[in-house]
Amino acid sequence: MFQQKKVIISCAVTGAIHTPSMSPHLPITADEIAEASIAACEAGAAIIHLHARDPVTGKPDQRPEAFEPFLKQIKARSKAIINLTTGGAPYMTVQERMQPAKVLKPEIASMNMGTMNFGLFPMLNRYKEFKFDWEKPYLEGSKDLIFRNTYGDLETVLTELSANETRYEFECYDTSHLYNLAHFVERGLVKAPIFIQTVFGILGGIGTHPDDVMHMKRTADRLFGDSYRWSVLGAGASQMKIAAMAASMGGNVRVGLEDNLWIAKGKLAVSNKEQVLKVREILEGLGLEIATPDEAREILQTKGAAKVAF
Repeated sequence: MFQQKKVIISCAVTGAIHTPSMSPHLPITADEIAEASIAACEAGAAIIHLHARDPVTGKPDQRPEAFEPFLKQIKARSKAIINLTTGGAPYMTVQERMQPAKVLKPEIASMNMGTMNFGLFPMLNRYKEFKFDWEKPYLEGSKDLIFRNTYGDLETVLTELSANETRYEFECYDTSHLYNLAHFVERGLVKAPIFIQTVFGILGGIGTHPDDVMHMKRTADRLFGDSYRWSVLGAGASQMKIAAMAASMGGNVRVGLEDNLWIAKGKLAVSNKEQVLKVREILEGLGLEIATPDEAREILQTKGAAKVAF
């Protein structure tokens, strides 16, 4: 694996997994998302991964015009690298999911690398009351949900977004997703350096055991050698443990309220910034240095903020 001198912190500010009723601290409106993103960047996050939500209901909203208000604020007030979702929410079509990145041309877009079960229904064991009518059925429906990312879907996104010089955060939830990525590298549709986000702890993907982390790293090392940059995402309670483990092996890390609503057992995180500061403390305690946004741009070889369309 490529050895870099500084660790890139990504922050996933608000996503499609958690519903508004689960935490009063989840940013929903454009202003809330912008303020949360800027604060996370100031705390040490070089990359901000973003979804949009309906400001009234909190439901995931994948229209490009839902992203523009907070993207313009973040760009004007920070140097953060913007990473827009092409995952959206699992019930959206691939064309819906890719529209924000296609229209707004960010430096980075996330890309889920395989069709999978995506089980959110275990959250119903903890949450019994919901603010909005869509939330409980959304979680219940994941028992029969297939998150579609076919080879045709992946080829469509790679072809249409690469024309904008957008790079990808390849989200790999299991070993097969790494092999899917290797397939597209072999076909010449993916160019180095390859930014791989290995995801642990989503029901339907790989687990959170240290052996799982090592297995994904070994597989990526074998398939991609020095051509990739490794990052990890631990869902829920595994967030900081997996970040510490991966960082000690030369990896980058992702935190944020999209992946985990908590800061400690039984204690909700009050902000994305709080999680960034906590992981930064862990990284610096390991003797590691934190990459600035411009250093992250150099490591990942992105096109730069001047070439986005917002």
